[in-house]
Amino acid sequence: MNILMVLTSHDQLGDTGKKTGFWLEEFAAPYYVFKDAGADVTVVSPKGGQPPLDPKSDAPDAQTDATRRFKADSAAQAVLAHTGKLSGVSGKVFDALFYPGGHGPLWDLAEDADSIELIETMAAAGKTISAVCHAPGVLRHTKATDGAPLVKGKKVTGFTNTEEEAAGLTHTVPFLVEDMLLKNGGIYSKAADWAPYVVTDGHLITGQNPASSAAAAEAVLQQLERRLPHPV
Repeated sequence: MNILMVLTSHDQLGDTGKKTGFWLEEFAAPYYVFKDAGADVTVVSPKGGQPPLDPKSDAPDAQTDATRRFKADSAAQAVLAHTGKLSGVSGKVFDALFYPGGHGPLWDLAEDADSIELIETMAAAGKTISAVCHAPGVLRHTKATDGAPLVKGKKVTGFTNTEEEAAGLTHTVPFLVEDMLLKNGGIYSKAADWAPYVVTDGHLITGQNPASSAAAAEAVLQQLERRLPHPV
């Protein structure tokens, strides 16, 4: 199994003067789900190198077993510190695509031509695409082969408007994930705020929030195990 994880390179939280980036749990939990299953994991970002970490995701109250494992794992830290460039990868060599969230993707990956092309290419090939929390925002401009929004008519989830309100960033973010998915014709659903919730529709897998990241990764594996030939 070859899985590509795409992280944000954006580190500014609008015009607040505060930092943002990717959410640590949303990278660490899926990364270990994939690695523990024996998958080959490649990590890229628009600028390459060390992606910016949302400082709030590094706070003591945001730590999980996966983040603590990551902080003790020098090999995983090296992978993160030396991400490849998004523009240099081809979807042809990967079986699945996974986008961790954090607020950063709303600014760069949602508008990134390389990301849009990658998603559209892998979707057209029937490959698994997954995004968690704010990362479903990367589907904002993606199209299906018929030119309709990729999420149109598909069951999806993502960071809720009420979760964004609780974060105090409703008027800071460039768009609200829930509103965008609905506007693009997605069949949006959600669980209680901060509760784990994952939706699968065909090859598209979306998770609502940080607590959903491991379950979304497990859903990716389940789909790949059904689809890919098993070694003899």
